[in-house]
Amino acid sequence: MTTIDELRARWRKTIDPRDIDLLLTAVTGQTRAWVLGHGDTQVDPAPLEELVTRRLAGEPLQYIRGHADFFGRQFLVDDRVLIPRPETELLVETAIMRAPRAARVVDVGAGSGCVAISLERARTDLNVVAVDVSVAALALATRNARAHKSRARFAASDLLDSLRGVFDVVVSNPPYIAAGDLAGLQVEVRDHEPRVALTPGPRGTEIIERIFAAAGRAMVILEIGFGQAEAVRDIAHAHGFRVTEIRDDLAGIPRVVVSSPHGRQ
Repeated sequence: MTTIDELRARWRKTIDPRDIDLLLTAVTGQTRAWVLGHGDTQVDPAPLEELVTRRLAGEPLQYIRGHADFFGRQFLVDDRVLIPRPETELLVETAIMRAPRAARVVDVGAGSGCVAISLERARTDLNVVAVDVSVAALALATRNARAHKSRARFAASDLLDSLRGVFDVVVSNPPYIAAGDLAGLQVEVRDHEPRVALTPGPRGTEIIERIFAAAGRAMVILEIGFGQAEAVRDIAHAHGFRVTEIRDDLAGIPRVVVSSPHGRQ
């Protein structure tokens, strides 16, 4: 047995001290505040050493701990789904503000379900359906929906192909990284997060193009990548849409695009 303080001292020069604290929360089942306040507590070092080995191999902290925080809630995550990111909270915030009352909304690329669930919980008047090509991802999203008592529904579909009827709003955080840029990503992303959730192909806009082609008369609200704003504006125009708003993230990067079909406000 070893004290918490001894374990923190042993590993803090090897990996980020905050990571050590959070891994200790996973080992002890306690909060970070508890870990920091109970340094003399004796624990078995073996479980922590196993988690540290995984972290040193580049595995994201969220996968190791099994959850990630998003929009004020905690979501189960693992290597079946993309890790929710703060930038995507802007997508949810925009959809909350822009979706008409009682609208039928489809979230393309459900992943962990964080977007659909957060949107439905904030706007319970909405009828939210989320789709994904990955049945494994949908299984996790369904667990998250149950945990948060969300009425959001989930379906296996390649974009809107398996859905019937029309939608008022299409919202999506699609894969938007150009395939050639994957090699330059952090190892945590490149080697551990699902490739299908990262890149749609050589241009990075292939799924965005398909979303506009399938959206019909729906409002389209998309998260986009760095430097894609003008390309997305052109794609929208080519499919009969006009960009009505572009919102920057906290770093000042154009991150969320709102589009409506020509003739619809």
